[in-house]
Amino acid sequence: MNAVEPGYIVAVAVVAGLVTFTLRALPFALLRPLRESALVGRLAVWMPAGVLTVLALVMFLDSASLAPGSTVNAHRLVCAALAAAVTVAVHLLCGRRTLLSIGAGTFAYILLLSWLG
Repeated sequence: MNAVEPGYIVAVAVVAGLVTFTLRALPFALLRPLRESALVGRLAVWMPAGVLTVLALVMFLDSASLAPGSTVNAHRLVCAALAAAVTVAVHLLCGRRTLLSIGAGTFAYILLLSWLG
């Protein structure tokens, strides 16, 4: 077995670090000219609702087990409906904080499945 040269390891680490830094800094560099864009303003308004809608649809479809050849699982569907109600309530009562409402709904769904499981 051959030993790897220390210079090679350092070069790989430096290149990986530069690539990582560039990929993390690039969105901020590209965002600067877009701050005044009307499209970005509209996306900021509609993205949270869109994310919540997609998550809700996926949760209900998964809970109902609507895959071909599967049967509807009513228990999981009830848990999903209750978790969706928690998500909406937290979203409206806690100042429309998307991350908080998604987290609360996810936590409620997991808790309901494990308690009522």
